[in-house]
Amino acid sequence: DVKPFTPEKTKEIVMSLQQPAVFCNMVGDWPALHWNVKYLSAVLEGKTIQFRLGLKMVDLVPQFETSCSYVEATLEEFLAWSCGQPSCLSGPFGCYDYSKYWAYADYKYIARIFEGKPEIFQDVRWSDFGFPGRSGKESTLWIGSEGANTPCHLDSYGCNLVLQVQGRKRWHLFPPGDTSFLYPTRIPYEESSIFSKVNIANPDLKRFPEFRNSTAHVVTLNPGQVLLVPRHWWHYVESIDPVTVSINSWIELDADHEARVEEAITRMLVCAIKSAENPSDGDLWLNPTEVEATSHEINLEYLNKALSAYLECQETSVSGQSHSSSTGARQRTNTSCKRKRRELGCEPESCTLLTQECDFPTPKAEELQKIPFGPHLIQVLPQSPKASIMAAVAIESSGGDLLHENEGEHFGKLHCKRKRLLMSNDCETPAHQMDLDCSPCTSQTALSTNDLLDCLVNPRVISLVAQLLLERMRV
Repeated sequence: DVKPFTPEKTKEIVMSLQQPAVFCNMVGDWPALHWNVKYLSAVLEGKTIQFRLGLKMVDLVPQFETSCSYVEATLEEFLAWSCGQPSCLSGPFGCYDYSKYWAYADYKYIARIFEGKPEIFQDVRWSDFGFPGRSGKESTLWIGSEGANTPCHLDSYGCNLVLQVQGRKRWHLFPPGDTSFLYPTRIPYEESSIFSKVNIANPDLKRFPEFRNSTAHVVTLNPGQVLLVPRHWWHYVESIDPVTVSINSWIELDADHEARVEEAITRMLVCAIKSAENPSDGDLWLNPTEVEATSHEINLEYLNKALSAYLECQETSVSGQSHSSSTGARQRTNTSCKRKRRELGCEPESCTLLTQECDFPTPKAEELQKIPFGPHLIQVLPQSPKASIMAAVAIESSGGDLLHENEGEHFGKLHCKRKRLLMSNDCETPAHQMDLDCSPCTSQTALSTNDLLDCLVNPRVISLVAQLLLERMRV
């Protein structure tokens, strides 16, 4: 019953550790550990939630959310489908063969889906990690089937605490220094997420040769364990059991103030340039998590608010009047309105930026004791360079038909194969599903708008622009 770390010590670790690690034996008394899908189905009493569906067959292109199908279903229907019950053939999953597809109810804000049941928020107790008042209300729920995955990306804001409840998930993490090796892109666009063009499960080394230089930190997260994902660590996440349930919470950091400025610049540029394109081109550049392309006026207003908030926080910090944001029930859930704007009802023009107080002060190195790694805090270690090189060579030499080490699923089927599988389904392909072109590019030199944006809104470029704007504001 005694936890290995006090809340104060745990928070110190979370706020200072710059590498991923797994906390063990910290949540044994959390009621949330009983949140398996069967229990959640009973609590939701037939309420439907949205599931994202993708193909288990993995090709050289990441399955972004713009290329997935979507259905509204109850958790009871999801369970029946994942178990292969005949009753699901006529339900919302009837068009999707479980052996070919995975389903993911991702980024579901607990405050939203359990609206009217506030008592359930207390089942999640982030106070044990040094954040009193933070509960399920400030957390997000993830429910997936085997093969469900999130494309490799980094989160612009905060660090991340992830509790595994049911089943196992495998995390592939890459340090911030590997950003250039992961070929960052903002298309599809989503505020707070920078995606990688590389499909981590089946990298195209001919197109993305620098990926060989990346260093993967891989860990399988088991029920009852909590993973710390530090700021700006890339991650690709996959469910490896028939049903998985996870709960996470993003922890605000001081650096988020500057990140809001960078995100505001990015939104302004992406929306302005992509909105000028002919919409009939069929380029699904806006991620389904974003409601719509906001206007230039709204984006400019948001940029000015982000700049002002950053400068005011800097002034407050210098004067020594900053306050902690982790006291009592004052936890903020508006960390840049991260993800799922439509679920939170948060639009850029109404988003409240922080202007009166800074976030958690980062402890100075000399104030920190040695990180207590051991059985209760396990480092997520990098794969050996030899193993990474051998895996890359195997993928390249096999022509993309390498078998997954655990599931035995074939990787590396080309786009046209995937297209045929999508189109051969008995159901009509959704209008929002991306039409993947198998034909070779007619010109190797023709640049697209997306090529320009990949350079224009590259994280390094945006960081420099933000610094120049802040200097201008100070003057």
